[in-house]
Amino acid sequence: MFGTSDSAATVHIEDVNSRHTGAEALLVSATAGSGEMTVSRSRATSEGPASIPLRLAHDDAIAAGPIADRVLDGLGRFVCAGGVNRQRDLRLYAAQKKTNWGKRCQRLFALTENEELLASAQQYDLAGVLDGVRVRICGIGSVVSYRPQCDDGRRLVNTLLDNAAGDGAHIGLVFSHTEAADDAGAGADVIRFMDTTIRVAQSARHGAPTTTVRGGEVCAERFRFHFDRDVDFVQYAITTQRLLAGLEAPNVRQLQFFIAEEGITAADYVVISVVGDTWTLEECGDRDPSGARVGALLQALLAREPAARRPTIHARFPRGFLPPQVSVVSERSSTDSVEVHTLSRLFIRPLLAEDVLLWHDDLR
Repeated sequence: MFGTSDSAATVHIEDVNSRHTGAEALLVSATAGSGEMTVSRSRATSEGPASIPLRLAHDDAIAAGPIADRVLDGLGRFVCAGGVNRQRDLRLYAAQKKTNWGKRCQRLFALTENEELLASAQQYDLAGVLDGVRVRICGIGSVVSYRPQCDDGRRLVNTLLDNAAGDGAHIGLVFSHTEAADDAGAGADVIRFMDTTIRVAQSARHGAPTTTVRGGEVCAERFRFHFDRDVDFVQYAITTQRLLAGLEAPNVRQLQFFIAEEGITAADYVVISVVGDTWTLEECGDRDPSGARVGALLQALLAREPAARRPTIHARFPRGFLPPQVSVVSERSSTDSVEVHTLSRLFIRPLLAEDVLLWHDDLR
């Protein structure tokens, strides 16, 4: 994806800096939860910026309009490998907006000029921890430019980042599912990831669900940067994966979610997307810092069908976390990347991939 609260009735571009000088555009905020669309015009002139509300429309009108159709087609590029499916994408977005986190933190934007659609993106209000300090994060993804050889997507991203900085965000993250762009701008870092194919060793104890309890926990705090993944955020992430499976044709895609318990306490869990003979480990958690419980749970899942062909398993483990039952078969550079923009006076040392804890489904 190259992706805030429903309370804002009008979007103002009050601070149009040198990146937008001379630009005149309409910024459309489509807020499904409130049933309203607000359009504001901002013009950077020698007399200073102006912001003029143009219209307020019900969300039904947005869904029926030509701009909404094209925006949904743009979102469909990022939903799954199956390509654009407007009805599926509309249902997915509407369902996401019904979750507690989606109502508060997800919004769809479009940049238009003279009623021509130039770019669209989703914006997310995120919270995280950086070097032990809680930070507000503006996440942006699903960025699409609709004119060939024009960087309207970058213009929209810069505008959203400027607005987020004015609203008090400390960091801007721009998620991309294509090859990492070289136009992130001065002062921005780009975090690139590695995708791995893993092999899980066959267990000598077929069906054993877990391993002996050992002290300690895998703590996000050992990473310099991670999201504050509260219950609503986790529900949103898993719900999105379930929707992606449920809105596909039957048996095309599955989402599997498993938890191993010790007594009344969850010891470990895995969230796996299944497409054909390929598993993708979306995220996992383990109270054992070695990851041995996650490894044992993967062994138990494979042991359910011992005669079946072993699936190809893709994973993106955090640096330094590899269950002892797991070995890496191959590794390649991912097309996923994250631009990191500093939006406040908060000093940020450059972030590297090993400094960051981000799961695969955090980047949707």
